Amino acid sequence: MTTSPQAGQPQKKSTFSTTMQRSFTNLHIFAYQRTGGTIGGNLGGKPMLLLTTTGRKSGKAHIIPISYFPDGERFIIIASNWGAPKHPQWWLNLQAHPQTQIQVGRNTLTVVATEAMGEEQQRLWSLITTKYPNFLDYQKKTTRKIPVVILTPQ
Repeated sequence: MTTSPQAGQPQKKSTFSTTMQRSFTNLHIFAYQRTGGTIGGNLGGKPMLLLTTTGRKSGKAHIIPISYFPDGERFIIIASNWGAPKHPQWWLNLQAHPQTQIQVGRNTLTVVATEAMGEEQQRLWSLITTKYPNFLDYQKKTTRKIPVVILTPQ
């Protein structure tokens, strides 16, 4: 459910919108996997990776394309959920199962996900929001603290 900004009333996301979003995501994953990231490896000027999570309830593998920010050998992802009031499902899944896999280009890596804290969180957030200020807009839209997630290769 989303909230209508005018009435403040809960509003169901349209079936058409949800279907289109899922179709685009599935096409993105398909193209990325088949081309090793040549297609789908960059979206809107941001590098993309494929993140596989294990469902915290279902135990099933879920793959999502997500933008990342390199930090040395680590990969930084932001659990912004476009400023929605709730965390994205992939972040909840990573909290339950932090060891996972990512595909970056043609390379598949095993990584461990941790949330950046303290000075490290501030440093990473500052670097990312300086280059991509849309994350500041997302933070303004929500009362939750948007997690900065570090994916460290094993």
